[in-house]
Formats: sequence, C-alpha cells, structure tokens
Amino acid sequence: MTKFITFEGVDGAGKSTHLAWFADALRERGMDVIVTREPGGTPLGEQLREIVLNQPMSMGTEAMLMFASRLEHVEQVIQPALRAGKRVISDRFSDASFAYQGAGRGMSWEKLAQLEQWVPLQPDLTLFFDVPIEVARQRLANNVSLDRFEQEQGEFFERVRAGYHRRVAENPARYVVIDAAQSLASVQQQLAVIIEAIE
Repeated sequence: MTKFITFEGVDGAGKSTHLAWFADALRERGMDVIVTREPGGTPLGEQLREIVLNQPMSMGTEAMLMFASRLEHVEQVIQPALRAGKRVISDRFSDASFAYQGAGRGMSWEKLAQLEQWVPLQPDLTLFFDVPIEVARQRLANNVSLDRFEQEQGEFFERVRAGYHRRVAENPARYVVIDAAQSLASVQQQLAVIIEAIE
C-alpha cells in the first residue's frame, strides 16, 4: 500500500504547485491525507527552516540541520499519521539532501548515507519533477524574495538535478519521473495516472 509519498525536484520545477491538487485528488477518492514539507513540518523544523534557508553555514552544518529537522518530522508528524491510517505527502524528504547538500554542495554521498540511517523511514513513492534548469530559472525569475538556495547559479542546479537522477538510478522502483516542463494540464494528466494506481 502506498502511504508515504514525497515530491522532489529543483527549485522552480513546479512540484509545490501540483502537490495540493494531488492531495485533493486522493481525498476525493476517500483517503485521509496530510500534507507537510521539509525543511519544516514541525514547530522546531520550521525554526530550522528559517535558519537553513537564510543563514550562511558550512555544508556539513547544513546537512546535519536538515537531517535533525527530518528526524523530528518523522517522529512527531509522519509516523504518527501513518500509524493512524493516514496518507502522508511531503514536499521534499531525504532525496533533497543528497541532491542539494551532496551533488549541489559537494558533500560526500557516504556521509549523507550515514546521516540517512538515523531516519527510520523511506517513502513508498517519490515523484521527481524533472525540468531543464533554464525552465526552472525562468519560473523563479518573478519571485522577488529568493532564499539562499534559490539565489544559487545555474551550475549549482545542474548538479542538483544530476543528484536527483543518481538517486533515481540507485533505486528506480521507488520513483516516478514527471516531465515537469510540460503544461499544467499535461503534468496533471501524468499525475492522474499515478493517482489511479494508488491503493
């Protein structure tokens, strides 16, 4: 049974736009759904989000804060919801750390794997919203308040995108790759097929 679903992709891929629609579609099928996000999802996580997104820090500190927030998120929100029979949809999870702190910042994949062992949970399904970086950058162009990740250059996001593709290649059964460069309606058609298959 697909109970824990994550949405992943570079900034500007459009995943957040589709998340609410996806959650509502599952609710229409009679499922009890909660939507959450990373970094964040808990009061402590939201405080860490503000720090991580806006304060300069080393990549190691950044990664450890992400995983600290994630562990709190799992223990306080995700696992209790799953035990109560709810479906959980999270805007980002561990894949984001491998893509951003690993591929993007250059942190060792092995160190990130060690941190990931602290998180006693993996998604049942991950939707990776894949989009050419130039398209993602165009979508962010009108955003006047960019956090320190969104302010990174295109080369950074090319590495992040490659990091996501590496994660997909390492465990392809967990992922569905969404062509997020298409129109809103076309992406929703892709998502509708996935929704039909969720039990």
